[in-house]
Amino acid sequence: MRPLTGAARVAGVLGWPVAHSRSPLLHGTWLERHGIDGAYLPLPVAPEHFADAVRALMHLGFRGANVTIPHKQAAYDLCDEREATAERAGAVNTLVFRDGRIIGSNTDGWGFCESLREQVPGWRADAGPAVMLGAGGAARAIAARLLDEGCPRLILVNRSLDRAEALARSLGGLVEIAARPELSGAALLVNTTSLGMHGQPPLEIDLTPLPATAVVADIVYVPLETPLLAAARARGLRGAEGLGMLLHQARPGFHAWFGVDPQVDADLRRVVAADIPPK
Repeated sequence: MRPLTGAARVAGVLGWPVAHSRSPLLHGTWLERHGIDGAYLPLPVAPEHFADAVRALMHLGFRGANVTIPHKQAAYDLCDEREATAERAGAVNTLVFRDGRIIGSNTDGWGFCESLREQVPGWRADAGPAVMLGAGGAARAIAARLLDEGCPRLILVNRSLDRAEALARSLGGLVEIAARPELSGAALLVNTTSLGMHGQPPLEIDLTPLPATAVVADIVYVPLETPLLAAARARGLRGAEGLGMLLHQARPGFHAWFGVDPQVDADLRRVVAADIPPK
């Protein structure tokens, strides 16, 4: 590992808790690979101290930070300027400090679509209707990006009808709400819930109605192959796991803070995957 100098560029990830985050490993791998004089730190910050902590980081010379649970809405409210991705998502996951201003963006939707393009060559958002399970912050960012890339119809399925309706209203007329997944004719099924995550109940869904050309994506990456993805692969469907989204969503922030556009490749995936429990 290269020693830091007084000119080192520094960024980090703000969360509460944050010890579980793989972002320091991910960014640290890129820093080492590119020989950059810099560091990326885990920054555990309680919600009541979030605004003060962000301003302190800016005054300390940090280039910016990623933001994870539970701070994405607070980060949105704190920004002096928000990019269109943040406005569409209604949340911020990437902060850049520039000329005394806090600039926010949301790279989750972009990272999700880049991950699908990597894992499912030839995938296109405009290939047909998408069914999305969940209506939380990640769902909104992904839904907005899918629509921006030409998804012709998006069907939201969520336990809380009010939350799904609010998300549909914010995204416009191409979004519908369903009480249960309507998979016949769907080109894409996306799980944005925590079901299937390590320690959570599995997602129970019958994939039989999905066309043979459909793609199944899960943003959960612990474990790497969730029960949903295992069921999709057993049916011969193409699938995309959540690790790819984690890796790709990190790229814009790294470029903004450290001046290099990093790549997601097999070596990087292997390093980060080695830190994820298999079951």
